Formats: sequence, C-alpha cells, structure tokens
Amino acid sequence: MNVIGRATRRYGESPATRPGDRAYGDGPSGRASARAYGDRGQAAIEFTGMVPIILATVVLLWEAALVGYTFSLAGNAADEAARAATTAVPGTRVAACTEAAEEDLPGAWNLEIERCQAENDGLVKVDLTLELPLFFPGVNLPINVPGHASAVRES
Repeated sequence: MNVIGRATRRYGESPATRPGDRAYGDGPSGRASARAYGDRGQAAIEFTGMVPIILATVVLLWEAALVGYTFSLAGNAADEAARAATTAVPGTRVAACTEAAEEDLPGAWNLEIERCQAENDGLVKVDLTLELPLFFPGVNLPINVPGHASAVRES
C-alpha cells in the first residue's frame, strides 16, 4: 500500500476516492459525513453566549472609569477651593471656596462643601464631597467621594 492510500483510509475514504470526485466531506457512500456539518453555527452560538459577559465587562470598566474620574475631580476641586480661600478676605472665604470648587467641575457632579475654614495653625482646610455617578453623569448613586485639601493662609 502506498502512502496516499494510508492517508485517505485514515479519514474514512477508500484509496480509490480522489479529492475531486465528491464534495468535501462526503464519505464513500456519497452522503455527507457528520464531521463536515456537525459544527455548523458553533461560532454564532458561542458568540451569543459571550455577549452578556462582554457587555457586563464593558459596563463595569466604564463605572470604574467614572469612579476614578470622580476621585480626580474631588481632589482637584478641593485643591482649587483651598487655593482660592487662602487669598480671600475672612468674611468671604466660604463663597470663594464654593466658587473656585465649582469653576472647573462639570455640571453633572453635585458638590457639597463640608468645611472651608482657616485653622489656628495658619492653614486653610477644605473638605468636600461629590456624588458618584451611575453609568452616566447626572444619574448619581448615594455614595459620596471625599476631597480634602489644605493650603497656607496668605492673609
């Protein structure tokens, strides 16, 4: 027996069958084998099963990005408020804090300043919170992200 005969016999065909004689996957009887058509649509089924997992992963990554961005905004708003409060006249310190904190803050984030006052040690301390958005800025969770900052008082 030659090498070609052994190779074709391994796949269930007789040595007389040539590749061009029948359609791909047809056995010696002329019927389609289960191997050729049994996996049809398998990729579509697997993709359909993976779509919810892929979407859940994208949603969680988006929410994680919003959490990080909210922490960044809270820290920056606190820094700006502390910087503005250091040069403000003592009676207008809270107004200067609020105005400076809200200046660069996007409108969808809700800001609450908890403390903006000068301490006896010469520092102006600012504590504020931002509400954490859920998927879209403007739709907020009842979770607050804190921001803290202090700066040396100049006046």
